[in-house]
Amino acid sequence: MKIVLLLAMLMIPVTLAADLSTGAVASVEQPQPPAGFEAVDDIPPGEQIPAINIVAAAYGFVWLALLGYVWSLARRLKTVEAELGDLESRKR
Repeated sequence: MKIVLLLAMLMIPVTLAADLSTGAVASVEQPQPPAGFEAVDDIPPGEQIPAINIVAAAYGFVWLALLGYVWSLARRLKTVEAELGDLESRKR
């Protein structure tokens, strides 16, 4: 029990010192932006990314891939159905 109290008494100053030091860091002033800084509202056309073209191409690719996959499934399903029909006719 004495060890716990001793450790608690030793931790109080450490905790207070940590609290005080973080307060001192938080109170430091933030540097001011340079006086000649101007925000750029107009970006020249050469520096803009044509996002709509990239997004449209990505959507187009995904739709084509999906349609190709569905077409492939339909073709394979017809093959399986034909084979099942052959097996049923042989069974009789």
